Amino acid sequence: MIKVYTDGSCLGNPGPGGWGAVIIFPNGEEMELSGSEEDTTNNRMELRSVIEALHFIEPSSIIELFSDSLYVINTITKGWKKKANISLWNELEKVIQKHSNISWNWVKGHSGDFYNEKVNDLAQGKAEMVKKNKLSHISEEGKVQMVDVGQKSDTERIAFAKGFVKVSQQIILQVLNANNPKGDVLSVSRIAGIMAAKRTPELIPLCHQIDLNHVDITIEIDEDNNRFVIEAMAKSNSKTGVEMESLVAVSITALTIYDMTKSIDHDSLISDIQLVSKKGGKSGNIIRETSF
Repeated sequence: MIKVYTDGSCLGNPGPGGWGAVIIFPNGEEMELSGSEEDTTNNRMELRSVIEALHFIEPSSIIELFSDSLYVINTITKGWKKKANISLWNELEKVIQKHSNISWNWVKGHSGDFYNEKVNDLAQGKAEMVKKNKLSHISEEGKVQMVDVGQKSDTERIAFAKGFVKVSQQIILQVLNANNPKGDVLSVSRIAGIMAAKRTPELIPLCHQIDLNHVDITIEIDEDNNRFVIEAMAKSNSKTGVEMESLVAVSITALTIYDMTKSIDHDSLISDIQLVSKKGGKSGNIIRETSF
């Protein structure tokens, strides 16, 4: 059984708001989710927290959901009339349809329940951040700055990213037959991606210089769809994550494939570069539910 705690917060109602959720998996692993909106209401944030939490859970899972929102719990369990936020209710209903076994539980707010307090803090923290308009890369004086991670501990960080290069059948055949005019497309592209991952701080402003333990890139030839499927993994023991390193690796691998094959066809399409999952750090483990 998966346990889910959700909450929403709003400063002003309407005003800047935030939502928070904690997902507790059967193996004991926890995932924290949170977000914010500049102009919203408390009820909208309560709904949003439930929607986003359920989006992250595999369909047909057995779920026990806890919220201190009578608005959410009683509307679902007691049939309270939906007078506002209809679009969000419709969105929630679509998500609920993917999960056939959800138990809805009301928990009294600020009663000492550890996880209820935790999601409340997440939601309030996001709302306060929006109110202050405080971005981690912006100083109090409004100047761009690098985030200070000096107080963080070194932990294992792993990130997986993915992307696609849609090409013509002619390119696929030439790569398979190893007769591309510029040489070995796959090997050169892998090397380019690995080199790029190591130079991410030079490409992305304000990224930290970190020691990468390992970068791995695979390129699958999808003949049925005439495309290259690129997957990259970056790994480090450091104070900050390696998401950008994995995404840069995929991006440069894709660009190199394009460069190596453009003499055959200029119409190749790079698409859907995405973070698939990450491990480690304050936000814990995050897995993308759907992939393109």
